[in-house]
Amino acid sequence: MASDEIRAADADRQQVAERLRAALDEGRLDLHEYDDRLQQTYSAKTYGELERLTTDLPLVANATPVAPAADSNLTRRWLVHTWDEYVTAVGICVAIWLFTSLGGDWEYFWPIWVAGPWGVILIWQTVAGLTNGEPQKWHDRNERRKLKKERKRQRESQQEELED
Repeated sequence: MASDEIRAADADRQQVAERLRAALDEGRLDLHEYDDRLQQTYSAKTYGELERLTTDLPLVANATPVAPAADSNLTRRWLVHTWDEYVTAVGICVAIWLFTSLGGDWEYFWPIWVAGPWGVILIWQTVAGLTNGEPQKWHDRNERRKLKKERKRQRESQQEELED
């Protein structure tokens, strides 16, 4: 079997995505090319498909690998995103419980039925997500969304210019 036909792993796709991002930052790719190649990267199944996406780029891009600080910042942002709604909802429930209990008659602590099961599920999702590299995947999805919005804005401005 030729090496081009060997199936690629998620780590291989991630490496190509980082190389493409570096090429975009260096001005070697425009936004449209980057978006197209990034989509092809994540749908690529073999090394050959991945290699074709970077053949016209220099072998060693000037990109530096993701620093541990940047990686921990990405993980921190993902954790905030994952837990934000939980913290807000539980905080509101506890505030309502406190407000209704202020008369001196402390009621049964019912917010535990919101916080407990949901918290257990989020802990499981957090551990699984950290194990499977979910922060980076979440970041890449957000980047693709931003690129799509930017392309849409560019198309709309081009259409406006043509209409004028």
